[in-house]
Amino acid sequence: MEQLYPGVWKLTLGNPESVTPISLRHHQPALDRLHQLPEAACPFPDGAIVGKGAKRGYQVSIPLGEDEQIYGFGLQLLSFNQRGAKKTLRVNSDPQADLGDSHAPVPFYVTTAGYGILIDTTRYATFYCGAAHPLAAAGTATEASELSLSLDTLYATRNAGKSGSVIVEIPSAEGVDVYLFAGPSLRDAVQRYNLFSGGGCLPARWGLGNWYRCRGDFNQQQVVDFADAFRREEIPCDVIGLEPGWQSHSYSCSFMWSEKFPAPGEMVQALAGQHYRMNLWTHVFTHPSSPIYQALLPTAGDYEVWQGLIPDLTQPAVREIMAGQFTQAHVNLGIAGYKLDECDNSDYIPTPWSYPELTAFPSGLDGEQMHSVMGLKFQEMVDDLYRQFDRRAYHEVRSSHALAAPYPFVLYSDLYEHKDFIRGVVNCGFSGLLWCPEVRHATSAEELIRRLQSVVFSPQSLINAWYIKNAPWKQWAIDANNADQFVENWPQVEAQCRDLLRLRMQFVPYLYAAFFRYYETGLPPFRALVMDYPDDAQVWKIDDQYLMGDRVLVAPVTTGETERTLYLPQGEWHDFRTGKPYAGGQTLTLPVSLEDIPVFVKSGSLLPLATPTLHTDDAASFDLTVRVYGDGHLPITLIEDDGVTYAYAQGAYNRLTLGWNAGEGSLSREGEADCPQYRIVGWQQM
Repeated sequence: MEQLYPGVWKLTLGNPESVTPISLRHHQPALDRLHQLPEAACPFPDGAIVGKGAKRGYQVSIPLGEDEQIYGFGLQLLSFNQRGAKKTLRVNSDPQADLGDSHAPVPFYVTTAGYGILIDTTRYATFYCGAAHPLAAAGTATEASELSLSLDTLYATRNAGKSGSVIVEIPSAEGVDVYLFAGPSLRDAVQRYNLFSGGGCLPARWGLGNWYRCRGDFNQQQVVDFADAFRREEIPCDVIGLEPGWQSHSYSCSFMWSEKFPAPGEMVQALAGQHYRMNLWTHVFTHPSSPIYQALLPTAGDYEVWQGLIPDLTQPAVREIMAGQFTQAHVNLGIAGYKLDECDNSDYIPTPWSYPELTAFPSGLDGEQMHSVMGLKFQEMVDDLYRQFDRRAYHEVRSSHALAAPYPFVLYSDLYEHKDFIRGVVNCGFSGLLWCPEVRHATSAEELIRRLQSVVFSPQSLINAWYIKNAPWKQWAIDANNADQFVENWPQVEAQCRDLLRLRMQFVPYLYAAFFRYYETGLPPFRALVMDYPDDAQVWKIDDQYLMGDRVLVAPVTTGETERTLYLPQGEWHDFRTGKPYAGGQTLTLPVSLEDIPVFVKSGSLLPLATPTLHTDDAASFDLTVRVYGDGHLPITLIEDDGVTYAYAQGAYNRLTLGWNAGEGSLSREGEADCPQYRIVGWQQM
């Protein structure tokens, strides 16, 4: 076993494949920041992790302790605590059961014993998380049990809670590299993995405002009119997104503007004058009408998707060709970012659309490997494009994999189960991913409000109205919306939605500081309770609450709930709105009106809230009212920089620390960056 960096070890077993997440990595480990984490010993002695070859591929056995809980494996929408589960990490956008299929499977997990494991493979590896038990030695099985007449009990894992192993099977492989990340805590292990990946992303400040994606077939004038209406109606919005109809051919893609957009540059500049950024939908499959089709053809796979070629984005020359087209046709006009769609896979629908795993690429990759890395390499291409112009952005992507933390991309899905979407926010923090529980349509005003409450307390505050003509608060039913048939009380519903979008704007300074901490320390800005409270068995299975930053706890509510049962970890907490204190270490059942989303603040916290504005460019968005919860003994540090370039990475930022003592607030600023500065307009004891 070889120690690579502080708290990071590598174990080579057998003869690993040459194409892996590590071999394809783009960002190097953030060594200076890794050294800031606490020292920790290797979680396993030499010889504890073993591997062997087999007909089916390569097998790895990793010890698992008694009552050790397992989390991670990327975007897992259908389950949370993986102890006792079997997971095959297969790229798929339409999981039909809780088997491991995911838009963004990541072969990385962490445990409550305080370590993390990365299996460095692009194969669809299967993890038996204490669910497979080698034959016991003769005479050692002594347990007797009564026959149960319940299948749930009968089939339950009999060895749950006992020591065992995580068994990993990597198909087609003759060996694998295993990377170990020490704690000493689960949270430290996650931070170490993220810093090993290159550190967390810091989005452009505008990306933390509100987003709206227009109907997919809108033309240029309809987009401009829609954006104008939002400003008149005082709907807070920073980003307008265009869906497939902007391209002259979209399935597959030409990457060229449609005739419906005769002057795209003028449109982008007109919207910029109203402080909107514009984001473009696209995918990677390239139509013969695209000007780069012929240049990409020699490196394409031997299957097609939607009559388009499959470019091999693992090849630098291919990424350069595509980036050149994106730059010339979009970015030079002022396009601020992209939505990278359908870079995953889709098997469990009546008409599967993607390429098969047996696809062969001239570079030597097969379809299975390409499915695993396509989303990640697409992110790399787009991120590098904007870095060349020293422009930060925030994007969307539908697939990702290992080592993704440095990329400013948020995952999304065509799926739409609200509780699963909440679980996605909770789970992604274990694996260096970000997830958006986007709002589209609804079945009622209640569902619309509940979904919007979840989204404003998530990594990306997005309404994706790609198949409806009007804003969903005017009519949430799809057909009626497209027929311009509005609900009678839509102004009231609009007002409720506006208030939630304004609430998101109040949290932008706090979120920006949380993302800077992600960049600097690897601590996910959105994370499960178990990450901060791993020794509290009450949080081991909580998948519907999460921490936002270092002092806010969010417990979203779904449709039909008139009361919310939730758990507050150790310590004292305060209701965000009222300041009412609650003792931690207890389960509460609280009544919730439609206006309520249970949000709690750690006692002693200072919580700065911005003046709500229509967009983040407004100077008033830097005016802060600081709430004081409890005695205010927990100071908070905000980050000031230009919000749009990478100058912060060279030290061009300020740290503004807010404190509270003896009933008076204080502030101190460290740094001399020439950038917008926060202004304290009031202190409020809750």
